[in-house]
Amino acid sequence: MPKVLICANPSFGVRWVKAEQKSKLGAVAQVLELESTTRDEFFKDCKGKYQGVVGIYHHNDSSAAVGTFNKEFINALPSSVRYIVHNGAGYDQIDVDACTARGIQVGHTPKAVDHATATTGSFLAISALRQFYRAEVNIRNGNWKRGLKPAHDPEDRVLGIIGMGGIGTIMARQLMAFGMSVIYHNRREIVPKPDFPCEYVPSLSDLLARSDVVSLNLPLNEHTRGIFGAEQFDQMRDGAVLVNTARGGVVDETAMIAALQSGKLASVGLDVYPDEPRVNPTLLAMDNVTLLPHVGTETSDTQRKMELLVLDNLISAVNGKGLINLVPEQQRNQNHHA
Repeated sequence: MPKVLICANPSFGVRWVKAEQKSKLGAVAQVLELESTTRDEFFKDCKGKYQGVVGIYHHNDSSAAVGTFNKEFINALPSSVRYIVHNGAGYDQIDVDACTARGIQVGHTPKAVDHATATTGSFLAISALRQFYRAEVNIRNGNWKRGLKPAHDPEDRVLGIIGMGGIGTIMARQLMAFGMSVIYHNRREIVPKPDFPCEYVPSLSDLLARSDVVSLNLPLNEHTRGIFGAEQFDQMRDGAVLVNTARGGVVDETAMIAALQSGKLASVGLDVYPDEPRVNPTLLAMDNVTLLPHVGTETSDTQRKMELLVLDNLISAVNGKGLINLVPEQQRNQNHHA
């Protein structure tokens, strides 16, 4: 029976699908739990107890024990490893190029995260426009409405989505219910067109100039790191709002803070930061921004869906059917060679 290694939380493994791990995955594979407590110990175990492992379940929590799945890590894995499936839509802790070079397929969990992350983004947009954080601080400090300035309605404002995939699409539908109109920028126009009113804007600068709220919904990779900087903030409307539920690394944080301090940005709504869990103290001191500690998928419902999807991918793989949710880079390689 093929071996599968669960690299999840070092203390308790998977959280929501222990029964399914045993009944479903355990029916087709010998399941091993992560027992290594350090990276060096893991590398030693790769030559011992983890020999013969074919698939690996990966959660970012495992980095507390073994670190990120970078090139060094991937190259230390047993030669038997053929599949790594990440619990999450974003997979920047895994060096996909190193995996591809070793013939290892990488999977992730898109769609399972879409509703929860979109809801987070919509909340951040509304809170930033209406300045709800500042109002809550006021009332908790016993100040009622003293010093609060009138904020802005979402109605009749323009939402500009950069990277309209599953999350952006749901966010668009949610915020349309608040009276917002939707424009979006992708590398290519969505075909067939979405089943709701929206406009494709081929030029990013045009989208920025037209949007009252800009939402970042794109992955973090070598092409997108720091892609949103001073030039992009200059192209935005005066008093616009930025929402980021993607990855902190796609934004030049120094430029963002400068835009907030100058008033170019009226507010931001952030769930992600470039150096998590550390947050820039300048942001923490601002009362006109809404900040969340990367809780986009922190619901029991969504986390269960994500864990089940990882199991389904591993089951499909060890049954010889390949991964259900191969990461886009490897999908493109497959299509190119097909």
